[in-house]
Amino acid sequence: METTSRAEPHDATGDDSGSGGKVRGVPGARPVLAGYLAADFPWYGLDDAFTGPRWLTQVGMAADGSVEHGATGHGQEPTLRAELGHEDQRFTAVVTVAGRPVRRSPDGHGVLEATSPASAAWLAGSGLLACTWPAQMERALRQDWLEQQTSIAWELADDLGSSGWSELSLPVDGVPTSFHYRESEYGWVLAGAAPHGVHIGAYGRGMSAYGLGFAVIKDIESYSVRG
Repeated sequence: METTSRAEPHDATGDDSGSGGKVRGVPGARPVLAGYLAADFPWYGLDDAFTGPRWLTQVGMAADGSVEHGATGHGQEPTLRAELGHEDQRFTAVVTVAGRPVRRSPDGHGVLEATSPASAAWLAGSGLLACTWPAQMERALRQDWLEQQTSIAWELADDLGSSGWSELSLPVDGVPTSFHYRESEYGWVLAGAAPHGVHIGAYGRGMSAYGLGFAVIKDIESYSVRG
């Protein structure tokens, strides 16, 4: 179910000086718009019913430089600052994954698996982990926690038919679409197929997934404008 290679969530134990305590590489880092513009597939975000702030996170690229996936953010950008508890954060990030068939790796010596809703589920799950690092946990224990939670997220994403997931129908470009959905103490994650040859994942906290709608972003550049 991998898109390029299995990437671990960003280590939030690093120095956040100069970043305002926001999660780097997920929401918070200054977006590189060029990566989004270089994609050969459309990006998805929340539809026009959402009227709050919108922002970019980052794109994921294959070894040959092609854009494979990325996410768009909505609401309050997540932060790891201890004084701002997770319960006070309200955001939804929408992950778009390019639909790719089984193909040769860029070096010609291996095969990359086809992307699927499971790919979107993994990226959404790892994105949520990166935004919900337990700030009060001792630094020495954080990596163990991250590895444990990452393993759980990977196993869940690899079996979307398991009891860990329920079904949730949400509109995609106005058409009711079935998603795999699950909640945890850290937030919620969902994933499913979408039109235009892509897969959609999403994760959030403080904003209910029920009642959300997804739509193709007509102007991705509008997400890079900071108010």
